Amino acid sequence: MSHVGVGPRAVMRSVAFLTAGVLAVPALAGCTSEDPSGKPLAEQDVAAAGRASVSDGGTLRWAVDSVPDTLNAFQSDADATTTRVAQAVLPSMFRMDEAGSPVRNPDYLESAEVVDTEPKPVVVYKLNQQAVWSDGREIGAADFAAQWRALSGKDSAYWTARNAGYDRIEKIERGANDLEVKVTFSRPYADWKALFTPLYPKDVTGTPDAFNDGARRALKVSAGPFAVKKVDTKGDQVVLTGNPRWWGEPAKLDQIVLRAVPRDERVSELVAGELDLAEIDPETADEVGLAAGPRDPATGTPLMGPGGTPAAGPQGRSAAQALRSWAIANGSDEEAAEEEVLAREKRREAEAKARRRQQALSGFEVRKSLEPAYTQLALNGADGPLADERVRRAVARALDREKLAEAVLKPLGLPAEPVGSHLALSGQPAYADGSGALGEQNAKEARALLADAGWVPGGPVKKKDGEEAAGAEKDKKDKEEKDGKDEKKSEGDDDGTYIVGEDNKNEGGDRNDGGGDDAKDGADRESGEKHSSGKNTAQGGAPGAYAPKGTAAPAGAAAAPLAKDGKALTLRFVLPSGPGSETLRTVADRITDMLKEIGIGTEVTKVPDESYFKDHIAAGEYDLALYSWPASAFPATDARPIYAKPVPAADGSLNVAQNYTRVGTDQVDQLFDRAMTTLDQKEARGLLRKADSRIWAAAGSVPLYQRPQLVAARENLANAGAFGFETPVYEDMGFLKKGAQGSRPSAPAPSSSPSSPSS
Repeated sequence: MSHVGVGPRAVMRSVAFLTAGVLAVPALAGCTSEDPSGKPLAEQDVAAAGRASVSDGGTLRWAVDSVPDTLNAFQSDADATTTRVAQAVLPSMFRMDEAGSPVRNPDYLESAEVVDTEPKPVVVYKLNQQAVWSDGREIGAADFAAQWRALSGKDSAYWTARNAGYDRIEKIERGANDLEVKVTFSRPYADWKALFTPLYPKDVTGTPDAFNDGARRALKVSAGPFAVKKVDTKGDQVVLTGNPRWWGEPAKLDQIVLRAVPRDERVSELVAGELDLAEIDPETADEVGLAAGPRDPATGTPLMGPGGTPAAGPQGRSAAQALRSWAIANGSDEEAAEEEVLAREKRREAEAKARRRQQALSGFEVRKSLEPAYTQLALNGADGPLADERVRRAVARALDREKLAEAVLKPLGLPAEPVGSHLALSGQPAYADGSGALGEQNAKEARALLADAGWVPGGPVKKKDGEEAAGAEKDKKDKEEKDGKDEKKSEGDDDGTYIVGEDNKNEGGDRNDGGGDDAKDGADRESGEKHSSGKNTAQGGAPGAYAPKGTAAPAGAAAAPLAKDGKALTLRFVLPSGPGSETLRTVADRITDMLKEIGIGTEVTKVPDESYFKDHIAAGEYDLALYSWPASAFPATDARPIYAKPVPAADGSLNVAQNYTRVGTDQVDQLFDRAMTTLDQKEARGLLRKADSRIWAAAGSVPLYQRPQLVAARENLANAGAFGFETPVYEDMGFLKKGAQGSRPSAPAPSSSPSSPSS
């Protein structure tokens, strides 16, 4: 699967998770209501305009997350900016359309088709006769062959991230003429369209030294509408300029400057006029949206001030002087009057600063869509309670995925539908909602699964003198104790970690309804972190826990905590702590509440962003986690490492590839293998949908929602913004001529809900 079309699959799959600030579109022609792939949930939002409406010249200043360590998209340390550069400066045989499907790129390719299947599959590429590298040499078979040899995996001297697909090629030859490339495969490969995008010149791929080092900081030879002018690590930017040998539609812009700007600094850079295009968080989007709202026709300033208050007029200073004079004349304490005047002046200065900020942002607009990526809840099945499939399924069935999607997307005015597939997104050919293999959200069924796995409500967590552990047989006398009797809970270690689903009690076993929770709530408010603080009902009084069969528990009621063999059912929920991960933490809060309703406690741990993936997700140091996978037009190839069954390595460790949940089955692997080796697209889609159903049933991960994409763009910037699935068309980007307007999707109905934090 490939964030955030959006980049070489080897890169995007190695950069596995997308936490903060990880796309959308018209209907697929020919889709019917019976087509399970459906339609993309949102249109792309780029202020589309014809080239005749776009001015020639100008520089686009585009915020990115980083200056890339390498410009070689097939190396392990390539990132999303590497992809952006590759899209603008290198050939791509196929590009993504608005529905996330591969389409032939006519600038490079006149045709590409399977011409033989027996005895071995053969694909013939017919190249655009005008296609040349920036040094004047024709693009041809030598470039294809050099890239195949570099990425085939046969020569370990090449430092490649992966070789999927290239390892199935047997040979590459010149075809009937210099414009034809004949590729013979050793065995069928369904995703052959994924290959040679991007295509590097043989100067880069021809030798290990050139591949490993030659394209890290420069690309001397390229073949796109733009070329790399410089990679400025000191200035934190990559500068792209027009390619004079480009044969297609000439680039409208003179330059594209990709500037590395931290997400929490982007609004300041927008205010300072240093950026034209930047992906932003929901809070910044609210501010930009307010600034772009109704304005005073005379002054051009927003009619409403920060927070929706009327903008102040120019009479502020005289009003302050009048207040001071009145206070002194009426015998008020002069010092107190002075303090009041100063306080009001400070407020006015803050308001004036906010107005100036709004004025600066009024030249921008928010373009929004859905990224080709989805956020999931990962359940680590390597060990602990989640090693039991029944517990994983219970967790999954406790989740109301619709409410989670609504919490993130509805406040943004974006379609709030939960994702129904691990392997594709709505509108892509392989998409079908396979969640039925797991079952709908059902707390009662979730509790039954947990009971079947031996986790029972209430009871002491640790053995004490004369007392048995939870899950063991109770004395009849204990079972007949009166309803409502409070049960003494085990006391967790006082290490500052908040355990959702466990409340402080007085030593006598009575519920502590006083300062304990108040103190905890106060601490949470001060840290800016939100936790669930609902109280559990004691054994015998858990809503519905011991009610007669058929009696429903009150809606939203928390079940008694579960335990087994003296151990409480508490799951480690690991989250990133950075400023761009507010949405993940909000979603986590809601998930912990949902799990508490079936008796599962969660131990929430927030870790630095830089260690979140490496030290926790990849290392398996978690029970529950939230991270995202990009969608791909080639799921048979790209998704297999994510869901393949882990296998023991030679040193005794477990080789998980990219399956960080450690949950997999032989059957899923076999379905992927079959899908990868058929050239019948309909058959491949059917096999992938079966694989997805089995991934749902194993409950190693639960797709939640498609990630939102919010982009602040200068109002007169055309053909750039929230791109959806579609690969950007860099040569068409530019600034509108005076009086021209770009086309944008219809505005969604306004939401009365408060803004959601960024994802």
